[in-house]
Amino acid sequence: MLVLSNKSQNMPASPIRKLVPYADAAKQRGTKVYHLNIGQPDIESPKAVLEGLKNFPSNIISYTHSEGTLEYREALASYYNNRGIDVTSSDFIATLGGSEALLFIFGIIANPGDEVIIPEPFYANYNGFTCENDVNIVPVPSSIENNFGLPPVEEFAKKITDKTRAILICNPGNPTGYVYSKEELEQLRDIVLEHDIYLIADEVYAEYLYTEEPFTSILSFPELKNHAIVIDSESKRFSLCGARSGAIVTRNQDFMGVAMRFAQARLSPVELSQYMATLAHNNVGNYFEDCRAEYLKRRDVLVNGLKEIPGVIVPNPKGAFYCMIQLPVDNAEKFAIWLLESFNSNGETVMLAPGAGFYSTPNAGVQEVRLAYVLKTEDLVRSVEILKEALEQYPGTTR
Repeated sequence: MLVLSNKSQNMPASPIRKLVPYADAAKQRGTKVYHLNIGQPDIESPKAVLEGLKNFPSNIISYTHSEGTLEYREALASYYNNRGIDVTSSDFIATLGGSEALLFIFGIIANPGDEVIIPEPFYANYNGFTCENDVNIVPVPSSIENNFGLPPVEEFAKKITDKTRAILICNPGNPTGYVYSKEELEQLRDIVLEHDIYLIADEVYAEYLYTEEPFTSILSFPELKNHAIVIDSESKRFSLCGARSGAIVTRNQDFMGVAMRFAQARLSPVELSQYMATLAHNNVGNYFEDCRAEYLKRRDVLVNGLKEIPGVIVPNPKGAFYCMIQLPVDNAEKFAIWLLESFNSNGETVMLAPGAGFYSTPNAGVQEVRLAYVLKTEDLVRSVEILKEALEQYPGTTR
């Protein structure tokens, strides 16, 4: 009899994409669906990238060096240097988005059965990436009442065992939009140095902050030279989700030597993607400022609208373009399916990402959903109207 691996049975479905069949069926019935479930910006990619694709300087799409083209890695180094972070092109390995970076990192630092401590809720695919590497997540719960801020550092210390290999954070946070302060990062710095483990930071939303405080990268702590590993991606920075261009960033050259073997095993990152990302970095202009202003406007429209709905708990995101909210419903996934299967408002509905998939603790986040404010403001206004009406009609509303 043909069999499938135990790992395949444990691989979780994406809460961001698992409801796609319901959305497709709704569209086939003629219902318009507002996609708040996925972080796919509708902001255009940089014009220099779109124009540059028309003038790609070769008649062959080729392999590149396994670590990525020198042009791309130098562009990344310049980008980091301009943010006050002292790195060189040798501190980068280009990857197929942040996803491959995470797969490489878990495969390099951990053996099967080893542990990574992660504050939850966290980016849902961490569950999948750790599953692929037979690594166990040890969650440290954060609280919606505290805007999903860093849990007390003592809670991390309690979780550390001889199998702990790293603490992983997402900063700014997906799905919460929380931004860790320098003081919070200093607490994590101290604990990883004390226990001689890695501090991994998913910093792919670093350009999109809505606070007066500057962003603090874990790479800004020189004492973490051998402990800090950053996951980078162009997907959200330049609205290049489909390009699949990212990088591992670390000054730990022993780690990079092993990462290079992983990179060689998959041959090379994509030449066109690196070309596009290099063009974006070399022609950035006011792109970040314009995008940041637009996302801030969208955040305020969505958050202020949600706060007007009775029973909805809405933290105020400080960065990225997500908010994790609590709904007055019996079960957020059931509600999300009901929105697509059984409800419409004048032929329109919304698609949400159920919150439970952003946790590894069983039965956590069952009333929560993640919303992505990546749609234009008029669509967000309409989405809030639909959500308010749906909560008034949903049989499982609990308020």
